[in-house]
Amino acid sequence: MECLFCKIINKEIESEIVYEDEKCVAIRDINPQAPTHILILPRKHIPSLRECEDIDILGYLLKIAKDIALKEKLHDGFRIVINDGANAGQSIFHIHFHLMGGRVMKWPPG
Repeated sequence: MECLFCKIINKEIESEIVYEDEKCVAIRDINPQAPTHILILPRKHIPSLRECEDIDILGYLLKIAKDIALKEKLHDGFRIVINDGANAGQSIFHIHFHLMGGRVMKWPPG
């Protein structure tokens, strides 16, 4: 498989892992858009949100994102983003959540 995130999950490519379990892996983004920018990846390859029928994994990833946010001391707030499709900014087609915090977030985001 040529998926960059699958290679990271399988430890074929080195990354700074901040959390992992049997369902997901969380890594620091190599091009952070906030002081804290962590990507939460399901181990199962799912190309995009619109292709995901697994509501259990979506809920699980949100819970893990919240847990990591608390561990990272993002007590003043944080943002969770899912980009779906190229027009939304998705560049790696393996569903992932962006957890961002550590600064004031602007609205609208894009």
